[in-house]
Amino acid sequence: MLRDIRKQYQYAALTEEHASQNPFSQFDNWLSAAVNSEEAEPTAMVLSTVDADMQPHSRVVLLKEFTENGFVFFTNYEGNKSKEIASNAKVALLFFWQGQERQVRITGVAEKIDSAASDDYFYSRPVESRIGAWASPQSQPIEKYDILAQRFEAFKKQFGENIPRPPHWGGFVVKPDTFEFWQGRPSRLHDRLFYSMDENSWRIERLAP
Repeated sequence: MLRDIRKQYQYAALTEEHASQNPFSQFDNWLSAAVNSEEAEPTAMVLSTVDADMQPHSRVVLLKEFTENGFVFFTNYEGNKSKEIASNAKVALLFFWQGQERQVRITGVAEKIDSAASDDYFYSRPVESRIGAWASPQSQPIEKYDILAQRFEAFKKQFGENIPRPPHWGGFVVKPDTFEFWQGRPSRLHDRLFYSMDENSWRIERLAP
């Protein structure tokens, strides 16, 4: 039964003494560990948005760039997530690295990146992925999968390998306000370090699990 599924968390600990004072550095340390481990999708993150009716929505997207300016992902600007961000730019991100028994929760504000940065990433993608950005009318109802295949072939014929970036496709950057680093510990006494900006420096608080 589901209630009988148990796991004892004992991979590591997260202490104030060993955590970075800068949450971006701490995130970089954990992301590097995940990338260098056997995590299947180390850059996968859950993006949560809120629509105009205040209904939350969550989905997994892929982190494509990370600096102290924020966390960048790419999407169709006409899809539901983009419409929700246009209505309410406050979003949340969640990273979960099962092998390291770690989570990172982030809250912040999302905004579009400049077109040059979107171009730069778009033209680094495989040809098939670039065609797919044209072929999919993201979040719109379609009658059957064959429609996508037909649209893909039509755009492939139209563009060949010289595929421009669609005007409705590009990146968002999430600029963080808070971070929470969660490390699983035995007996469910997990470590939780919460970072928030206090004037011009990051404040760290330990939260009870």
